[in-house]
Amino acid sequence: MKKPGKQQFLLAVSCLAVVALRNTTGLEGTEFSGGWLTGPLLSMTNIGTVLFVLALIESFVYPRIAGAIGLASSLLCLPLYIYFIAPVPFNQIFGFGHEFKVQPGGGLHWDRWAIVGVLTLAVTTYVCFRGFTAVSQAKIPERC
Repeated sequence: MKKPGKQQFLLAVSCLAVVALRNTTGLEGTEFSGGWLTGPLLSMTNIGTVLFVLALIESFVYPRIAGAIGLASSLLCLPLYIYFIAPVPFNQIFGFGHEFKVQPGGGLHWDRWAIVGVLTLAVTTYVCFRGFTAVSQAKIPERC
């Protein structure tokens, strides 16, 4: 077994960081998890978190597969963070006429953890994309 490369290590660390930043703590079993718009967002984030753990494990064995899983996981987790930052615009785009029971004030909420989550997902997406598209230098034939 060979030593993990820098790209594999970055992929594993970025997947671990997203799992550690999980914003769904305390939302299970509340009205948030039962909503017709917010319930699927929470389910998508839970599935994305499990896939990030799988990508973390796979990053040392199959980095390209881990990169693809990480990209899919990022896409699954992103909508919840966007909902936390901009619930009214998110509802106007995806809610299709849904009314808030208690109208939130303003269009944007600068939730620090949600913004950190979006930035972490952006870095993770970049690292996963690089891991997915990486070609081993040993497999490229030498030209004379």
